[in-house]
Amino acid sequence: MSSAVTKPEPRPSVLQIAAYVPGRASSGSTGKQHKLSSNENPLGPSPAAREAFAAAAQTLERYPDGSATELREAIASAYGLKADRIICGNGSDEILAMVANAYLRPGDEAIFTEHAFLVYRIVTLAAGATPVVVKEKNLTVDVDAILAAVTDKTRVVFLANPNNPTGSYTPIDEVRRLREALPARILLVIDAAYAEYVRRNDYEAGIELVATRNDTIMTRTFSKIHGLAALRLGWAYAPADVIDTLHRVRGPFNVNAAALAAGVAALGDRAHMERSVEHNNRWLPILRERIGALGFTVAPSVGNFVLIDFSSVPGGDAGEADTFLSARGVILRRVSAYGLPTMLRMSVGDDEGNEATIAALAAYRDTLPHE
Repeated sequence: MSSAVTKPEPRPSVLQIAAYVPGRASSGSTGKQHKLSSNENPLGPSPAAREAFAAAAQTLERYPDGSATELREAIASAYGLKADRIICGNGSDEILAMVANAYLRPGDEAIFTEHAFLVYRIVTLAAGATPVVVKEKNLTVDVDAILAAVTDKTRVVFLANPNNPTGSYTPIDEVRRLREALPARILLVIDAAYAEYVRRNDYEAGIELVATRNDTIMTRTFSKIHGLAALRLGWAYAPADVIDTLHRVRGPFNVNAAALAAGVAALGDRAHMERSVEHNNRWLPILRERIGALGFTVAPSVGNFVLIDFSSVPGGDAGEADTFLSARGVILRRVSAYGLPTMLRMSVGDDEGNEATIAALAAYRDTLPHE
């Protein structure tokens, strides 16, 4: 006789999940701190979004609009989309989980690249499916590697575009080539969380592809360009059948009223969004040039962050650098969990935070042996 089960047992694949660890919020330093670990908007949210959030406090006894009607209509108006093909979530993370819950079963496979967002692995395993990780080329998605990994078990491909933490992007022609070569039974999920920051002629977030096919979904977030990370607000644009499917697994009232109101207000403040992009565009080349001048390799980025490789300097060590910087109030992001143990990711901060980081990196460089 087999031994008796003594406690509830989770699905085996769940125990393979390494719980997500966010960027640190504090360095432990007693002085001024610069949190550049979570790709937050250094300008904060629109003043209009703050006002809308505060106003929502007057009706906390009321359930939010479970259909997110006003927000979906605002998104549709801002991007020229159909409101009934938009779904909102408690961050785009929740929508990714909805996709996995609805489209992946035990035995199925989901493909993503080696340095992609950690949540893809988490939601795949949570659904009981198998993650299939493919190599990148020079920190950039390799479409041919993805296609080579497709099997009869593949049901979903997650494509971060741009990708965090590498900062690279996949040109729209390559995205189209990927979609056309994938079997129609495979759902392509284009995660475009940083799309608003990209200023490249060969980039497109995925709207046109979603509009013309029935097998592709694009997810977006209010956490980055709109500065509403604390409210956890995301959305997706998808074919009608996919939207219908996701609504079947979406929790009722999954987006809170304050987030809905702030999201509508944020979309209405184009000037704030443009200021955020302008600030980011001004600092990205400055950071790459000045940090690069210290000897550190800085990967090209189209997001609101840069990836710094400490192995490019003799004696450089990402862990030691992280400790050194933290002691000086500069908080960057360890990316060992992304397969990048020699690197730290730096979010574009405000002017003071960026200058403090450059100065701290220079001080760390001075501690290393010079050739």
